[in-house]
Amino acid sequence: MTVDHPVRSEATMSTPRETRPADTAPSRPEGAREWAPGDPRPPGLDWPPEVEKASRDLLVELFGTDPAVRVEMWDGFALGPRTSTRVLIRNPHALRRALSHPGELGFARAFVAGDIEIDGEDGARGDIFEALALRKQMATMRPSAAVARAAVVLAKQFGVRPPEPPPEEARLRGRLHSRARDAAAISHHYDVSNEFYRLVLGESMTYSCAVWEPQAAEGPLPAGLAGAQAAKHELVCRKLGLRPGERLLDVGCGWGSMVLHAARHHGVHAVGITISEEQAALARRRVAEAGLGDRIEIRLQDYREITDGPFDAISSVGMVEHVGRAKLPTYFENLFRLLRPGGRLLNHGISFPGDPAGAARRRPRIGPVPLPENADFLHRYVFPDGELHEIGTLVTLMQGGGFEVRHVENLREHYALTLRAWVTNLEQRWDEAVAMVGAGRARVWRLYMAGSALSFEGGFSQIHQVLGVRPDGGDAHQPLRPSY
Repeated sequence: MTVDHPVRSEATMSTPRETRPADTAPSRPEGAREWAPGDPRPPGLDWPPEVEKASRDLLVELFGTDPAVRVEMWDGFALGPRTSTRVLIRNPHALRRALSHPGELGFARAFVAGDIEIDGEDGARGDIFEALALRKQMATMRPSAAVARAAVVLAKQFGVRPPEPPPEEARLRGRLHSRARDAAAISHHYDVSNEFYRLVLGESMTYSCAVWEPQAAEGPLPAGLAGAQAAKHELVCRKLGLRPGERLLDVGCGWGSMVLHAARHHGVHAVGITISEEQAALARRRVAEAGLGDRIEIRLQDYREITDGPFDAISSVGMVEHVGRAKLPTYFENLFRLLRPGGRLLNHGISFPGDPAGAARRRPRIGPVPLPENADFLHRYVFPDGELHEIGTLVTLMQGGGFEVRHVENLREHYALTLRAWVTNLEQRWDEAVAMVGAGRARVWRLYMAGSALSFEGGFSQIHQVLGVRPDGGDAHQPLRPSY
């Protein structure tokens, strides 16, 4: 059992506030590192001893007595070995959030709100990948006498209502996957700040899985990210067999990187559509700066509104996750209709594994396939209304929409490398990121990208490129074997 509770000097001992109303939460320091265990605590961190004891009891119930990464409380109480990365529980509100929403959502809210900090040695920022190893050890909060006693103490001190969710949590209204709600969901995620996305994604401004050379598995450098993204764009173009003069539709075009690559290197005439106003504005500027305004059109348009087919090819990169299972037949039928006979669709999207062994038989399902676990954080903070699909289901629906599926490729290791490069970009320019979008939003991104990288590395998430063709009679206009 590794439990450390250092003795505090008189200078660091606290005096309980007798006059604080029971339902009023003490204020939290605004800076992420204004206080650390062992330092004198500023006003607002001097909770009564019974609150500190209840919090310690909850900490042990949640993480056990020997977590892989050191976990410290504001009073110096600690669990685990002295690792270079420490998870600091900065106040009781972190534990209150864990009580109200056991599992990842409660702790994610605490991290976004600043109730939890990930710290390193000598004041450095801790390794979030190391900290996320605690997910494997975090015990499922089960009813117990210790939990019940701690909950009663915290309720007496702060009231029974949990802390309000951080303001970064999405609150969408309207019918699921209606055009208005889809626009609001896209705006929540993408209309943050173009400069923030440039900071994270790099100069390529490409928000999807890159394609890396084999040596990148030893550790991708952000400096190689632009080349890896160009390789992904080229792979999409080659799979689509783009030829000069052809007409390309890019659905969910982002900031225009795919259409810019296709027009420059393959001589196509391209239409890119997005329902993010900030994306459309920057994509148009990039097209103008590249001198390609005669070959590329950027539209603020929903895929259900396109009427000017036919196109020779369609790329859908990172779009299918936003469509929703109920709308997928409509999505593929619309894209099929917009292609000429012999036209090609390359669908590039995140998916999740199936469950052939039936281990998740009690989880919610789409037909025979269980839905992913622990998606609350992503749904509430990152991709509201986003839905991932099992690849077999996706292929079936593509073919149900009329397509002949010709090629399927899983790039999950490439996405893990891409996400790690993005995390590095964000952490290296953390203060700039916070100045752009605020600490809460920057924390959302740090947590989401690091957690996603681990999910791809562990095989819990996948990403597939699926090439489909609109048949021309019995002719698919495809080579006997692919050369990409």
